[in-house]
Order: sequence, then structure tokens, then C-alpha cells
Amino acid sequence: MRIDVDAFKVLEVLVEEGSFAKAAERLHKAQSAVSYQVKKLEQHLGVNLFCRDQYRAELTAEGKVILAEGQRLLQYLNNIEHLASRFSEGWEPKLELIIDGSLPMQPIMKALKRMAAQDIPTKIQLNMEFLGGVQDRFERDNADLMLVKDYRTGPNYRPQSLPDVTSLLVASAQHPLASDTNISLFELQRHVELTIEDSSPEINYQDELQFGGDKVFYLSGFMMKKNALQMGLGFGWMPDFLIKDELESGELIVVDFNGGSKHSFTPKLVSTMQRPLGKAGRLFTELILEEFDNAKL
Repeated sequence: MRIDVDAFKVLEVLVEEGSFAKAAERLHKAQSAVSYQVKKLEQHLGVNLFCRDQYRAELTAEGKVILAEGQRLLQYLNNIEHLASRFSEGWEPKLELIIDGSLPMQPIMKALKRMAAQDIPTKIQLNMEFLGGVQDRFERDNADLMLVKDYRTGPNYRPQSLPDVTSLLVASAQHPLASDTNISLFELQRHVELTIEDSSPEINYQDELQFGGDKVFYLSGFMMKKNALQMGLGFGWMPDFLIKDELESGELIVVDFNGGSKHSFTPKLVSTMQRPLGKAGRLFTELILEEFDNAKL
């Protein structure tokens, strides 16, 4: 015999009203029906829930514990009904985003904050990868969206362009390259180049911005790379929005490479027609485009 979940609601009303008669009136039931429902629950659980020698309907110690658990159960059921209602409105259960770590996070976080304010039922998972690892995880996880610096195109992909991001070739003010001018490729290759490691399990992404020297240190993120640059460990490309303060203070210097010290790329927000976006995915797409347009990159 299964527990009658509605019986917990009856218990709740009984305690609030203090009598079977008032509880029956509030529940629009006969008093006998209320008494029977409580009695049946007691028989099923094997405990007395109410002190029947009291004038008011008062719970026993066991009844108080069981009612508390029953109220939690009722809340869980209400949550399930609420979620089911929202899902029936077109909200997907989960939205997974894969983001390239070279992109600015502020507009992304602002878009997510605006989504959270709308009390949507969708669980959102955000993962960060680098270079070829972004698309690799997007495909491996069957994710919904990727914000990517570059990717292998295909007939099923639906890209939308974001505002350009600029990277600068920099080194510490104490690094030997900081004081040189019109630096050649040969001269650059004599120094340690700092770059970001491709997070793909199968390294097949060729970064066209690498300089091809033998002294290359691969780091696992831009914060680590920034720290290494500040220490004078080497030189490397950095998104300009991550080093504005260091450039203004003179802690980092733009390297005067004769092949160019500035590079811009157009990141893309990409979905796939194989996994059409639900309501949350379409909302995030709208918000992220707005936030990137509003950002001063």
C-alpha cells in the first residue's frame, strides 16, 4: 500500500485549524472523510499521529516529525509540478555552453545574470576550453552552444559573429625585447615564447600566431600566462582587455615586432542544426549578442 500524499496536506490543515470539523470545512470534505484519511495514514505508518485525548487536534512527537517530512515531500512535488509546467512552455532541462578562454568573460557573466533573474528552470553548465579543445568538447558533449575563437566549419553549424577581440604581443618592461625596436622573427625566436596549451585530447589545432622557435612554454590559461609575462619569463600574445592596467602602468610593453604586434579576430557564437536550441538557448543567444555589443572591448 502506498502512502496517500494528500494525507500530509490534511495533517497540515488539521494542525493549523486545531480541529477535524474546521479542517473538514476548509478542505471542503466531510469530517468523517478527514478522520478516515488520517486513520488510514496512521495504520499504514504504524504510529499515532494525533493525541486524541486533547480538545484541540495536536500532533504527537512522532506526528510532528512525520508532518515535517511530509511538508518537505509536498514542497518537492510542488517543485516538480512547477518545473514540468515551465518545461511544457518550451524551456529545456539543460543548456551546456563551451567557451574559449581567450574571450572576455564579463559580457558572458552579464548575460547569465540576466537569465538567472528570469527564474528559468533550465540548468546551465558552462565549461571553458582553449583553441581546438572548444570544438572538441562541443562535439563530444553534444553541447548546445560554443563561443569560439576559431572552429572547423560544417553544413550543420550556425555561427553568429561577435565583436572583434584584439590581442597584443607583449613582454615585461624588464624583458630584453621591451627595449628593442624593429625586432625580426629571428630575434623573437631566440627568446622564450609563452602560449596557451590546446585543451583538445588530440592536439590538431595549429595556432598561426606562434613564431616557430624552439623555446616555447605551454601554459593552461591566460591568468597563468599573464603571471609568467609579468615575471619576465618570456613574450607572448595577450587579449588586450586582460592587460589594460598593466599596459597603462608600463608593467607590460608591446613588443615592436616588424611583422606586426597586433592581431584581431572575430569570435563566433555557434550552435548546430543537429541540436536545435530550446527557449533558454535562444534567450542566451539574444542576451549574449546584446552584452557583447554593449561591451567596450
